[in-house]
Amino acid sequence: MAENYRVIAPDLLGHGRSDKPRTDYSLGAFAAGLRDLLDALGISRATIVGQSLGGGVAMQFMYQHPQYCRRLVLISSGGLGPDVGWVLRLLAAPGAELLLPLIAPKAVVALGNRLRPLLGRIGFGSPQAEQTWQSYSSLSDPPTRAAFQRTLRSVVDHHGQAVSALSRLGMHLEVPSLVIWGDRDPIIPVAHAYSVQAARPGSVLEVLPGVGHYPHVEAAAEVVDIIEHFFADTEAEAAEGHANHRPSALT
Repeated sequence: MAENYRVIAPDLLGHGRSDKPRTDYSLGAFAAGLRDLLDALGISRATIVGQSLGGGVAMQFMYQHPQYCRRLVLISSGGLGPDVGWVLRLLAAPGAELLLPLIAPKAVVALGNRLRPLLGRIGFGSPQAEQTWQSYSSLSDPPTRAAFQRTLRSVVDHHGQAVSALSRLGMHLEVPSLVIWGDRDPIIPVAHAYSVQAARPGSVLEVLPGVGHYPHVEAAAEVVDIIEHFFADTEAEAAEGHANHRPSALT
């Protein structure tokens, strides 16, 4: 997409190469941080794209700062109902911090990193497997583990997702919305995609057959094509709207 658009892909606080302090990891805090980033970059409006937790952040951002939102794109988004995979429920439960160091010990991660090139050469590598490995191996780092758990517990408990934006999706309908989901998502069921469409009239829904929780990884070219078509459609609609509202000439 960066060939045709300016793409900004920030690591949220506590994620990737961003700092991992002991701080607020709520959706509201992430949304405020995203606003501050746009201000620092001098960007007044942007299309906000979020996947999984990022979808929850994107919806919170639209709720808190609608004036910044040109469009909203949700991919396998969290924050739409309690359903979530049992692994995340387990990791959010009390005492899970004692389990996390055992899940991804440094020795196992080091061995996996040595085997990855070989597995790729013999046909066992895939974009989805690479995404899963990156998420798993990051848990061998203590600051990353702590930030992950603070983030997870801000949105999930042992009953499931504890935060839902459904009641607010009917707001700011002037912001065009696109929802992309895989029909084989094992973490957040595709039923949540249809709930967005019901709660947000006019939203565009694309369900990808045979795709799991990472459509942007598993079907990257298709997702880019869907998003770019969505951009083109909304730009055409905006241009048509401006044309229809031009003041008539005085004679």
